[in-house]
Amino acid sequence: MGDFFTGEAIIALLTLTSLELVLGIDNIIFIAILASRLPVDQRDRARRLGLLLAVISRVLLVLGIGWVMGLKKGLFTLSGHEFTGKDMILIFGGLFLLGKATWEIHHKVGHARQDEADFVPVVASLKAVLIQVLMIDVVFSLDSVITAVGMTDTLPRPIPIMIAAIIISVLGMLWFSKAIVNFIEQHPAIKILALSFLLLIGILLVAEGFHHKIPKGYVYFAMAFSFGVEILQMLTEKKKHPEAPPSQY
Repeated sequence: MGDFFTGEAIIALLTLTSLELVLGIDNIIFIAILASRLPVDQRDRARRLGLLLAVISRVLLVLGIGWVMGLKKGLFTLSGHEFTGKDMILIFGGLFLLGKATWEIHHKVGHARQDEADFVPVVASLKAVLIQVLMIDVVFSLDSVITAVGMTDTLPRPIPIMIAAIIISVLGMLWFSKAIVNFIEQHPAIKILALSFLLLIGILLVAEGFHHKIPKGYVYFAMAFSFGVEILQMLTEKKKHPEAPPSQY
C-alpha cells in the first residue's frame, strides 16, 4: 500500500482521473443520444448501465493490458502503410460513429420537417442501446488505456492506480451525467451540436486509424467554442422573449 500513496502515484492518479473525465464526455454524449430513443422510464437506467459498462470495459482492458499492447503489432500492409489491430478497431469504430451520428441527424431533421401528428418516433430497445454503448466504450477506452500505460510505466504498481482512476472518474461522470443528458434532450440545437461532435470524433478515429494524427485539442476547442456561441445565442433569445410572469388568478 505504501507504493500507492507516494507523491508520484498520487500525481499519476489525479492526472489519469482528469484524463478519464475529459474522455468520458464522449461516452456521456453518445449515451444521451441513444437513450433519447428509449421510453422515458428507461432512460436513467440506460445511463447508469451505460456508465457501468464503461467501467467494466476499461477495467478489463487494463487487466488485459498485454493483449491491448499487442494490438499495436502490424497485421498487414496496404499502400505502404502498416495496419495494426488498434488501427482496425479505430477505423471501424470511427465509421460506426459517423454512420450513427449521420443517421441521427437525418432523423432529427426529418422530425423537424414533419407535422407532429404525422411523426412516428423510432423507439429502441434497452438491449440494443447497451450493445452499441459497449461497442463504442471499447473504442473510446483503447486510447485512454494505452496513454495510461505510458503515464504509469515508471510506477511499481501501475494497474491498481489505473483502475482507481477509472472508478473515480466514472463516479464523477455518474454524478453530473444526468444533468448533461437532460440538457441535451431539452435543447434541440444542443443535440444537433452533440451529434456534430460525434461526427468529428468519428473522423478523428478514422484518420488516426490511417496514421493521420489530428491533435484532439483542436476538436475539443472547436466543440467548446461552438457550445459557447450556442449558449450566448440561447441567452440572447431568452432576453428577447422573457418568460411570462405567473398569473395571479
